[in-house]
Amino acid sequence: EIEEKEYIDFYKALTKDTEDPMEYSHFSAEGEISFKSILYVPKKAPRGYYDNYYKKSTALKLYVRKVLISEEFEDFMPRYLGFIKGVVDSEDLPLNVSRETLQQSKVLRVMSKKLTRKAIAMLRKMAEDCEEDEEDDEDDEETEEEEESEKECKYDTFFGEFGKSLKLGIMEDSTNKKKLAKLIRYETSKSEGKFIGLQEYVENMPESQEHIYYITGENKDAVKNSPFIERLTRKGIEVVYMVDPLDEYVINSIPEFDGVKLMSVTKEDLEITQSEAAKEREKKLKEEFKPFGEWLAKKLGKKVSKVEVSNRLAQSPCVLVTSKYGWSANMERIMKAQTLGNAEAQPWMKASKILEINPKHPLIKELKSRADSDSEGDDIDNFVNLLFETALLTSGFPVSDPKVFATNIHAVIAKNLGVESLEVELEPEEPLESGDEEDDEEEEEEEEEEAEEATSTDKDEL
Repeated sequence: EIEEKEYIDFYKALTKDTEDPMEYSHFSAEGEISFKSILYVPKKAPRGYYDNYYKKSTALKLYVRKVLISEEFEDFMPRYLGFIKGVVDSEDLPLNVSRETLQQSKVLRVMSKKLTRKAIAMLRKMAEDCEEDEEDDEDDEETEEEEESEKECKYDTFFGEFGKSLKLGIMEDSTNKKKLAKLIRYETSKSEGKFIGLQEYVENMPESQEHIYYITGENKDAVKNSPFIERLTRKGIEVVYMVDPLDEYVINSIPEFDGVKLMSVTKEDLEITQSEAAKEREKKLKEEFKPFGEWLAKKLGKKVSKVEVSNRLAQSPCVLVTSKYGWSANMERIMKAQTLGNAEAQPWMKASKILEINPKHPLIKELKSRADSDSEGDDIDNFVNLLFETALLTSGFPVSDPKVFATNIHAVIAKNLGVESLEVELEPEEPLESGDEEDDEEEEEEEEEEAEEATSTDKDEL
């Protein structure tokens, strides 16, 4: 029997890595095609691994009947599992054929599927071992404090290093994306800084909850304090924080998990389970604020597609949500940040902004009363624009005209401080010396010198 130390020594000799592997799997595949393999998961990703992601795929050493055929055979596993190291020894592959012929071999395709399944199974085992350790910690209350001081579970370390690979796998491998979806981890509004899987989220859901709610954003602080999740967190509903740019693409590949639909809290038509009485109250509010919404939409013009009463706000006056099938604010930000991309090339995908208002907020109530009394003027227009621009910022959109926004803010500050005018009294500026006089003097001196030289030349000739 092979000891663990021998596996570790073999890994170091094979990869020239100075650290132990995080996990390994030694297996023999038998049946239609037989081969033996050892697969290793490194502890750390190589420097610049994702910068060179598309330059080469896996690097497994291929042996045929214990004869080395290739040092880095790239066709065994998909690109997203390129971090896995190891060796494969086959009895069924031809020994004396070219690489091109080998790539077309049916045997190779079967081996590739089996190796991919084994690699994913190895990662799944790591995740399950981590979950079992957590359950043991909960049962043993006496040693709970000691366990907290110990190092984090092995799978959490792995996901920190290679989590992007699993997300890329969901996008690239339609065959195994359901298996990979169970391996990705996220922080949530209830996880207290820990990363949990979507499976655990579903298990923790109340019976009345019908969707997996998620929010995408630039970073954890931005989504944690976002107005989009105010009411959900008040109701005790867990929200998944998706702050990796890849998550925007992952969601398109897995619209549901284990039959439970994923729902973005930043898009229109947010569905929240509520009682019939609450639905009736919401319906009355929508009817009451419908004329005000039309008045507000008219004031904002083309900046918004429509104005609606929100079912997701608690403390914020308003927020900008996007259409169900277009880009989110976060996706629009990602597309604009592409080095060689052109966000203007797909105008139909740009976020169509819908202003949702909080009918219980004092600002909205006051604005509605002024709209009902037909109050008009520059002040009302400025209030509406300032409210819209603050909603842009809190919803993840950039302000369209920072100078106008700053001017409006300065006007509000001036009014509160009792400053009547923001005009600055400036003294006349002294113009810079042009240097024309000095140039004229130099030209005159040069002309005098030339005249003197000409006179002396004439005298010499005489």
